[in-house]
Amino acid sequence: MSEYTSAKVTAGRGGWGGPLTITPSAERPLIASITGGGIHPVAQRIAELTGGEVVDGFKGSAPFDKLAVAVIDCGGTARVGVYPMKKVKTVDIHATSPAGPLAQFITEDLFVSGVKPEDVTGE
Repeated sequence: MSEYTSAKVTAGRGGWGGPLTITPSAERPLIASITGGGIHPVAQRIAELTGGEVVDGFKGSAPFDKLAVAVIDCGGTARVGVYPMKKVKTVDIHATSPAGPLAQFITEDLFVSGVKPEDVTGE
């Protein structure tokens, strides 16, 4: 059984939302990188600080109910709202704010944007 710790994720330049505290658990151990092109440095940093298991969401299975956090690269309206709608904490590497048909689910307690690796710190 792993020992998990917390990481704090704050909005980057021009970003919105948060700060979020990410703490993986036995029930929700996954840090999903849903950015294309492998594991994003923000997802890797969260995993390193928390002890969570980082997965490439495009290549492997990352069920909503197993996610501690989803790291996305959506500047549009799809993924930006899907994860918050499922009550999954969401970190967007783009500086976006609530928009689109799922905007009502994009709340400061579930979403933070404009995040770079330096915006992720240990608790």
